[in-house]
Amino acid sequence: MSSMVILTEADLRKVIGLDLDAVGCVEDAFKALATKAVSMPPILRLDVPEHRGELDVKTAYVPGIESFAIKISPGFFDNPKIGLASTNGMMVLLSSRTGLVQALLLDNGYLTDVRTAAAGAVAAKHLSRENSKVAAIFGAGMQAKLQLEALMLVRPIREARIWARDFAKAQGVAAQLAKSLGLAVTAVADPKNAVAGADVIVTTTPSQTPILKAEWLEAGQHVTAMGSDAEHKNEIDPVAIAKAWLYVADSLKQTRRLGELHHAIATGTVAADAAFPELGQIVAGQRRGRSHATQITIADLTGTGIQDTAIATLAFARAKAANAGTIFES
Repeated sequence: MSSMVILTEADLRKVIGLDLDAVGCVEDAFKALATKAVSMPPILRLDVPEHRGELDVKTAYVPGIESFAIKISPGFFDNPKIGLASTNGMMVLLSSRTGLVQALLLDNGYLTDVRTAAAGAVAAKHLSRENSKVAAIFGAGMQAKLQLEALMLVRPIREARIWARDFAKAQGVAAQLAKSLGLAVTAVADPKNAVAGADVIVTTTPSQTPILKAEWLEAGQHVTAMGSDAEHKNEIDPVAIAKAWLYVADSLKQTRRLGELHHAIATGTVAADAAFPELGQIVAGQRRGRSHATQITIADLTGTGIQDTAIATLAFARAKAANAGTIFES
C-alpha cells in the first residue's frame, strides 16, 4: 500500500507564491542544468489546431533531488472567448528513489505561472542593468502581470508600459497593475513607443509573427522573450538576435528547435551551429553575462522541465511542513 498527497490550486496558493524563494529555487535549477548530470528529455508536444490548442509535457531529473516532476501543460487560446482561462494543467511528483507517486499537484497551471515568472526574474537579475527602472511588457495576459511583479523583486522598477494588440485589454491590465503594485503603469498603443527608453522589455505573447523589431532596440536594453515555446511562435525580429551583444538561452537544445533562436537560424540570420551561453552557465559563473551598461542582451526562455521539478519539489516540501493537502491511499 502506498500513499500520495493531492494538492489543489487553493492548497498550493497558500504555501507558495511569487517571491524571492521561488526565484531562488528556479535560479538553483538553472545552475544545476549547467553543473550537474541532469536528465531532461525533449518536450513532448501535441497540437490541436482546430481549437487553437496545444499541450506540452515536460520533465527532468536532477541528481541529488529526492523527487522529479512530470508536468502536463495545455494552452487553448480561444478559451477566453467562452469564459475560460487559456492555460491550465497539473504536475505529478514522483520519488527519484522508487518511482512511486508522492503528490498530485492539481494546480491548473499556477505553478507553471510562478516558475515562468521566476525565470524571467533570474534572466533580468543576471543580464539587465542593476539600475533598471523602466519596464515594457508586451502582452496583457497572466504572464504579463506576473513578469512585471517578478521583475520588481530583482530590479528597482518605477515605471511600466503595457502594449497588447487589444489596446482596451492593455488599458485594463495597466490600471489593475498600477493599483496592485503601486507603480506608474500606462497602456501604450504603439509598441515602438513602449520600447523607447525602457530598460527591460519582456515579451509574453503567443504571437506567430515578430512584435518586437530589431531597429527599435537601444543601447543598454535587456529583452526577455518568453512566449516562443513552440516552433510556430515568434515574438522577436530574428535580426535582433544578431544585433544583440549577448544572446542567452534557457536551453540551447530547445531554443535551436523552438525558441526565438530557431527563427534566426531559419532565416539565415544566425548560423545553425553558432555557440551561445545558457542562463545556467551565467548563474554558475561559467560564462560571462552583461559586462557593460551599453550592451543589448536577449534571454530566450522556452521553459524547461527542470524548472517544473524545482517548483514542484519546493511546493511539496512547503505543503508537507504546513500539513496541506489530502492524503490518498492506494
